[in-house]
Amino acid sequence: MWIVRIALRRPYTFVVMALLLLILGPLVILRTPKDIFPNINIPVISVVWSFNGLSAEEMAGRIVTSYERSLTTLVNDIEHIESYSLRGVGVVKVFFHPSVNVGAAMAQITTVADVNLKSMPPGTTPPLIIFYNASSVPILQLALSSKSLSEQQLYDFGLNFVRTRLAMVQGASAPAPYGGRIRQIQVDLDHSALEARGLSPLDVVNTINAQNLILPAGTSKIGGIEYDVDLNGSPKTVEEMNDFPIRTVRNNTVYIRDVAHVRDGSPPQTNIVRVDGKRAVLSTIQKTGNASTLDIISQIKGLLPRIAAGLPEGLEIRPLADQSLFVRAAISGVIREAIIAGFLTAVMVLVFIGSWRSTLIIAVSIPLSILTSIIVFSSLGETINIMTLGGLALAVGILVDDATVAIENINRILAQGKELERAILDGSQQIAVPAFVSTLAICIVFVPMFFLTGVARYLFVPMAEAVVFAMLASYLLSRTLVPTLALYLLKPEEEQFPSEGSRNPLVRLKVGFEEGFQRFRGGYRRLLESCLARRGVFVACFLAFCAASFALYPWLGQDFFPAIDSGQIKLHMRAPTGTRIEETAFLCDRVEKAIREQIPRDEMGTIIDNIGLPNGTINLSYSNSAPIGAGDADILVSLKEKHHPTARYTHDLRLRLAKEFPDVTFAFLPADMVSQILNFGLPAPIDIQVMGRDLEANRQFADKLEARVRQVPGIADLRVHQAFNQPQIHINVDRTKAQEAGFTQRDVATNLLIPLSGSFQTTPSFFLNPTNGVSYLVTTQTPQYNVDSLEDLKKAVADVDAIIV
Repeated sequence: MWIVRIALRRPYTFVVMALLLLILGPLVILRTPKDIFPNINIPVISVVWSFNGLSAEEMAGRIVTSYERSLTTLVNDIEHIESYSLRGVGVVKVFFHPSVNVGAAMAQITTVADVNLKSMPPGTTPPLIIFYNASSVPILQLALSSKSLSEQQLYDFGLNFVRTRLAMVQGASAPAPYGGRIRQIQVDLDHSALEARGLSPLDVVNTINAQNLILPAGTSKIGGIEYDVDLNGSPKTVEEMNDFPIRTVRNNTVYIRDVAHVRDGSPPQTNIVRVDGKRAVLSTIQKTGNASTLDIISQIKGLLPRIAAGLPEGLEIRPLADQSLFVRAAISGVIREAIIAGFLTAVMVLVFIGSWRSTLIIAVSIPLSILTSIIVFSSLGETINIMTLGGLALAVGILVDDATVAIENINRILAQGKELERAILDGSQQIAVPAFVSTLAICIVFVPMFFLTGVARYLFVPMAEAVVFAMLASYLLSRTLVPTLALYLLKPEEEQFPSEGSRNPLVRLKVGFEEGFQRFRGGYRRLLESCLARRGVFVACFLAFCAASFALYPWLGQDFFPAIDSGQIKLHMRAPTGTRIEETAFLCDRVEKAIREQIPRDEMGTIIDNIGLPNGTINLSYSNSAPIGAGDADILVSLKEKHHPTARYTHDLRLRLAKEFPDVTFAFLPADMVSQILNFGLPAPIDIQVMGRDLEANRQFADKLEARVRQVPGIADLRVHQAFNQPQIHINVDRTKAQEAGFTQRDVATNLLIPLSGSFQTTPSFFLNPTNGVSYLVTTQTPQYNVDSLEDLKKAVADVDAIIV
């Protein structure tokens, strides 16, 4: 009651407060991040180890496992640890409790990695360590293609020039591009020439490292001038490396060009990207933190013309899989429904009350309550998303209660002949406590949401906050602004509805509605009287109806979140283990042809093939398809706007592809932001992990479990992720014969590592390109086309082939 008196004595104060909310609200809306979901802050730190050429078993046993043990001892607040190992790559994902200090956790994990380096195989490099959460998902993909540039050039521009500019956008993270060929300096070995001159691959590597020096000389003071002393330790061009001398025997010098060829090239390709059948390089933009998806994509699109201006002519950058369209459509859809709800609410108030003045007061209080809620939850760090907007849309119909009850009671007292100010005071006092209790009763419904845990907490707490803040604001406004506006706008009953006002459309509308409503109420009364007269029959029929409704339960689906039709299909395919990437690409051609036959041409948008393992190991942390080798491929199909239900195409493709390609495993992965966030980076919403000390026993149990789970109705894309049938060639070295020949096991291993995997892992070397300022790796390796048989494999280690069994 006291606050109503203040409002009537100081009306301008609350009018100014309303104007302040009206001005501040839109400013806050513009500055508040906008996204599809609230930020799901379940912290994860991913540690990516790499050792080129090391098998998956060796990666797991010698690097990943020992590192995991150290983490559990020295790092705090770990919820659980997951890891997987591939050939040459090991990824350790450390999941933390939400209350963790991320900065301290990152420092502890980095320290553990530095300490463990000494116990790992020589040549192991420090790992890549990145932090992300469930909201870190791809929001935009940029396809780099050209008719005149090679894949090597596309990848080089994408990695060193496009990516670095994109990373400066706040909230955007741009990992290494997919596809293309990594640009590096290749030293292609000629094993026949090496054998003829009595040299080994290690001799070439040692020569490169000895002649390609990065050592400063210093300065020299001669006379009155101090000179910078420079040395031609590092060559200025790639071709100069061919003239490096290896050995001089009897005045005959053997050069690098005699046994190898140094060129500006690339290592064997492990990742192929095609956009609508054409080779391309794909740069994926990840969203990090609380940044707005809409703002990130808007800034990137605005930056692209400036980036393109510094790139060669003929290089085209094409935005694909733009998630801002999906986010904007979702948000605009919720806003549209909220506006419709507000409009219908105002119409109902106008129809029932019959006064445009009263309706105006109520209509003003609703948007002010919503703006107040947005200001409060934005100040708490929340974003504008479908959950908070959905909460506000839900509250629109409830917000009208406080103002409507207040205005209706004031009008009722005015009809009794009291003065306007006294009517406002008496009407507000009569409903103060009931309205307060009603508001608290509605708010308390949402209190249990604050006790949720995990992903559900991050999703539903912002929605609850939006509703609660709006309800409290609505009650406060009904005690302050509504009485103030009533003082200026409302009039006594005879002035609002004069006796001669039958010509007034609002009066006729009110009278006509009240007559119709009285007839409806009379009919409802007669219905109740009839039910009360036949209580037994009514109760029996009512209970029978309730019981019959339970018969629908078996047909009701249960899911965490409704399905979203984003018009995208992401298909993961796995060819038989060990399939070469060239064969996988050919298989993708056939699968893509089947997809185009299944989906009508007028509905087909873009098809992106991402074949093999990504070039950048850091991409394995972000990937939700978890590829394990060259036989894996992701096919992303984007449909046009007016298309039939995506789920129908997915169902038809699942049946057709399994029938046409029985040797290939297919799985349909989450393609839209909603499913990717809710799956938290996993390939499927349900992920069963089998853990135990005995790997073979784990595999057998997983096979049995798969057979039983397959019997569950509705199961689709069931598969065991790991492959246990990777083809291998085992080389057995007779250590005694090796020792007699003057070789050690290290010599044999080094002469295998260099031709097959390259020298960079154990003996790194770099070449600075003076034209673009980029340092490229220098790797000594045998071209793969020269090692395509067991005999060629023996020649790769020519010095020791006699001691290999």
